[in-house]
Amino acid sequence: MQFADHFSSQAAEYARFRPVYPPELFAWLAAIAPSCALAWDCATGSGQAASALVAHFERVVASDASAAQLAQAAAHPRIEYCVAAAESPPPAARGADLVTVAQALHWFDLGRFYPAVRATLRPGGVVAVWGYGRTQISAKVDAVVGRYYQDVVGSYWPPERRHIENDYRDLPFPFAEIEAPRFAMSAAWTLDALLGYLDTWSASRRYLAAHGRHPLEQVERDLRAAWGPVRERTVTWPLFLRAGRVT
Repeated sequence: MQFADHFSSQAAEYARFRPVYPPELFAWLAAIAPSCALAWDCATGSGQAASALVAHFERVVASDASAAQLAQAAAHPRIEYCVAAAESPPPAARGADLVTVAQALHWFDLGRFYPAVRATLRPGGVVAVWGYGRTQISAKVDAVVGRYYQDVVGSYWPPERRHIENDYRDLPFPFAEIEAPRFAMSAAWTLDALLGYLDTWSASRRYLAAHGRHPLEQVERDLRAAWGPVRERTVTWPLFLRAGRVT
């Protein structure tokens, strides 16, 4: 299966504008793992989850199929970054207590990935997959972002995007599922930060490649009007999470 790379072309922007996962998420994952010796962060991108995991685990192996994404990751003496497809775990990850996949499971060949997870985890090990959908800012801003998402770039989303919209509930998850708390991300953002984030959407870039003009031009004026005179607003992303144990 060929790697469908939707993000390398804007790897630097992706690292800059993507939101940060909440620390409480990683504390909970460490608490349910059989030990905190080794975690494998699969499809790590620019290393956001790996950088948080290393606060709880002695060693983190962080892999991604995109070398351009990994080039944006922050170095750490206890994180080993490596280029690898999700379906081909790095040998260094074998015996992991925890496997994590942040906002990426919908790109994988699950028929190959799940057996690879089972072969990589130690007995009783945990796999956790999560993602997030659209921002929640204010009624007016959310309405403009929703119009951009659906009406402007809607036809340019890869078909796998539907799994994010369904909170991964339509994907198989052949593990002993663990009930998870609710988590959310939040950030204090300027309007320019929001525009930078929308620019990282794969649908935005596919539209730009098809038309030679940026789709944000169609909504920027409305976004600025909806944002109003305040410099920063609180931006929230509810997370969806599935966690399971290998038995």
